[in-house]
Amino acid sequence: MEHIREVHADNYGVYGVRKMQHALRRKGITVGREQTAKLIRLAGLSSKDKGSAPVTTGKPKGPNLHPDLVNRDFKAPAPNKLWVADITYVHTR
Repeated sequence: MEHIREVHADNYGVYGVRKMQHALRRKGITVGREQTAKLIRLAGLSSKDKGSAPVTTGKPKGPNLHPDLVNRDFKAPAPNKLWVADITYVHTR
């Protein structure tokens, strides 16, 4: 448990069972996955969640009242002549 707490602290508390097991093996401590999970629980440690995927689109809540100010025309004259992207999910200041 002492080694598990040390590895957990050294890695900012983000390691789960799989990465913890590999880190312990690198230190020369042979331990199975289930035993690693049990020791982590007994030590009262937990890993960070992976989080969820960003929400890239949202449904409109009513009719679109905004005029098309840029005169968007999404008719491509030929294949690979028109490219469109949506980067609204990119966080900026």
